[in-house]
Amino acid sequence: MKLSVLVPVYNEEATVEEVLKRVAAVDLEKEIIVVDDCSTDRTPEILSSLHEDGLLVIRHHHNRGKGAAIRTALAAASGDAVIIQDADLEYDPHDFHKLVGALREGEAKVVYGVRSLAGQKWYLRWGNLLLTMLTNLLYGSNLRDMETCYKLMAKDVLDNTQLRSEGFDIEAEITAKILKRNYHIHQVPIWYSPRTDKKLTPLDGLPTLWALIRFRFTD
Repeated sequence: MKLSVLVPVYNEEATVEEVLKRVAAVDLEKEIIVVDDCSTDRTPEILSSLHEDGLLVIRHHHNRGKGAAIRTALAAASGDAVIIQDADLEYDPHDFHKLVGALREGEAKVVYGVRSLAGQKWYLRWGNLLLTMLTNLLYGSNLRDMETCYKLMAKDVLDNTQLRSEGFDIEAEITAKILKRNYHIHQVPIWYSPRTDKKLTPLDGLPTLWALIRFRFTD
């Protein structure tokens, strides 16, 4: 089974090289599709210097958002399954084995990695819990971490699914459309080390909140 690793990147000069090396070191058949969302730091220079096997770098000519970057990467994916990988060091790519194992064993066609949020800033932790609770309420699911980056899906799950989100609300849109198609989401625990320099505020969760409500009643 070939895995397509989708990596949206924006101004991650401090971590992107290490992340991609860790992804490349994972012993799985894979391709790594990086979409540089018009970074303004040294990220483009760093990406152009990398020559990892199976690495494809695509650059947006203007900044469009995480959702747009994921959609661009997804359009270029040729694997049997896809997973999203952030370009910081919050997640451990070696956990791919756990998620892919569940897919191979037929437990589900969608597998989410569940984080411990204990190390997050309190308002981010409660925001994540609230969004997950709302997802379960609206869609009748039993998710423990809707906002997790590690969403592994068989490629055909997203075939013929039109994703529209430009920003971070892509996480809600993907989850909503998977649940509305009655796919079971299998969940496995993963390693997680939250960044302490994130500049997110509670207001940054509003687009995701609105996306959960909007996609419950529209396509």
